[in-house]
Formats: sequence, C-alpha cells, structure tokens
Amino acid sequence: MNQVNIDVKYKVLPFYVFFLIHGMQTGLGALSFQRELAKFTGTDGWISILLAGLLIHILIWLMYKIFKMVPGDIISANHHAFGKWVGNFFSLLFILYFFVLGTTIIVGYIRVIHVWMFDDVPSWALASVFLILIYFINAGGFRTVTGITFLTIIVSYWLLFFPFYGIKYSDFTGLLPMFDHSILDILKGTKSISLTLLGFEMLLMYYPFIKDAETSQKYAHGGVIATTFLALLVYLVSIAFYPLKLLTLTLWPTLTMTSIIELPFIQRFEYITISWWAIIIIPNMVIPLWAASRGIKRVFNVKQKYPLWIMSIIIILINIFFYDVDILYIVNKIINPYSVGFIVLYLPILLVVMKTKKKLKRS
Repeated sequence: MNQVNIDVKYKVLPFYVFFLIHGMQTGLGALSFQRELAKFTGTDGWISILLAGLLIHILIWLMYKIFKMVPGDIISANHHAFGKWVGNFFSLLFILYFFVLGTTIIVGYIRVIHVWMFDDVPSWALASVFLILIYFINAGGFRTVTGITFLTIIVSYWLLFFPFYGIKYSDFTGLLPMFDHSILDILKGTKSISLTLLGFEMLLMYYPFIKDAETSQKYAHGGVIATTFLALLVYLVSIAFYPLKLLTLTLWPTLTMTSIIELPFIQRFEYITISWWAIIIIPNMVIPLWAASRGIKRVFNVKQKYPLWIMSIIIILINIFFYDVDILYIVNKIINPYSVGFIVLYLPILLVVMKTKKKLKRS
C-alpha cells in the first residue's frame, strides 16, 4: 500500500503538469463564477481571484513537500502518516470528493445543454454519451488522459477572443470604485471562486505518473498562473460589460456575453460556444473519475475498470432521478465550502504529522 511503482512507459513528461492543472481548472466554473463573486466583492473581485490563486500556490507547494517525504500518491501519504485503517478512512474521503466533483461537472454541464440547447433530450442519454467517452479515455491509461487534456487546451484557446469581443461594448468606468469592500467580503469572494480554481488537487493522485516528478513543480505553478490570469481577464471584462446588479442576476455570464457575437453565417453563436465547451470540459469529467477509480484500486486492490463501471451507473441513476436538482446551488452552497475547507486544512495537518513522525523516529 505504501509503495507506488509505476513503469516508466506509463509516465508523462513533467511539463504536461501545466496542462493537467490548467485544463482541470478551466471548465464549468468559468461559465458562471462572475455571478457569485460579484455578489460579495463587486468591483474588487479581482482581489479575491489573486488571493485564491496565491492560496493554491501554497497548497501545491505543500503537496510537493509531502511527496518529497513520501514519494507516491495521497493514498501512500495517508497510510504513512496515520497507518492502514485511519489512513484508508481519509483516503476514502478523497475518493468520495473526486467522485462528487466529477459527477457535479457532468450534471452541471448537462443542465447547461438543457437550458440553452436541447431541453427535450433526457439527462441520462447525454450522461451515457459522456460516460462512454470517459470510460474509453480512462481505459487507455493515464498517458491517454494526459494527451486528451493537452489536445483540448490547444484546440480551445481560440475562445479567448470572446472577452476581447465584449470589450468594444464595455464601459470600464464600471471597474470603479476599487478597494471598496471589507476584508470579510474579499474572503467570501475568494471562497466563492473556488469551483473555478478547483482541479489542482488531482495532482495528489497522478503524481506517481509524472516522470522526474519533483521537477514538475514549476509547471504546476505555471498552470495555476495561467488559470488565474484567465479568470482575471474574464471577470474584468464581465464587470465592464454588465451593470453590477445585472451581473449578480445572470446565471451564466460568460455564455450570455457570447450571445452578442454576430457573424454573417451564424445567428446564435452561443450554440458554438456551448458545443465547443464540451471539448474544454472533457478533462474536467475524465480526470476526477480517473482519480476516484484509481484511488479505489489502490485501497481495495481491484481492477480500475470495475469502480469506473459502478461510478458510471451511479451517475446515470443520478441523472434519471435527480435531473431537476439545481446542481449549481448544491456546488456553491454545500460542496465548495466543505471540499475546499477540507483540502486547505488537511494538507498542512498531513505535512505536520509526517514531519513529527520523522522527528520521532530520529530521536
């Protein structure tokens, strides 16, 4: 349990960590994070974005410190720090979190499709299509997962012209006044943007699959910098484009902003955006379910395909029986605060426990 031996042929080069983190952080949250952030911080939301980015840099630094002491994944670290039974308990919490995150992204994106495009298509049918794709990508191994993530980022960066298109309709006096909110409001805004910046924690599972993993830290930080810059760009344009009160009432500000784009050959450009977003969001679906199934394989010593089948069935059942649940409300009010809080608190505690055990062994 404590050792993770991955054949070098299954590993990826360190620089791919940039794409794994940046690709995982850019997904469902990018469509709607402005709304909640504007409610708390208004024109000072950029401060919350920078603070959230700084916090994630610290957490990534902690991860590499942990894996420097115990090379492997979070399962190995938990086992080393707390022993088999308590360690497995915390490992199961991480596995549950990975599964919930993947399920949230799938259900949330299906809701976007229903609202904007195909409201008559059953949720379970759309979920089945995504899950078949997810299964075959995961069946190809982690190198396939990495390749798909790399490809989706490369072919999707043309979408960056959306914010620039909105600039000509923007009023940048809407960015004022600055520094007009309390520290408490800024911290609430930092918590609200957590969905957009989540995804970096998947490193806890795929660290052993990185060749010369200790050299990949700079690429991990680079991925977070890229996501932070992208979130800043989108938020500043959104604040300038929308009246502040309207922004707090718009469910998907990014999509709504793309609806102003007019081209001679297409009337509803947001259809292109939503369709292409399926490509962007594939890593958001694949990586968490890969991490969850990989974690179950490590804890219970079963083939990874079996937990992936079971999780797929559960997700389809959720889409059959709970398709009308407001998933974004659940994410913002329940999942985000506790999951982010758990990661923020757990990683420093884990590192302290590991260092304490190391010192006790020496003495």
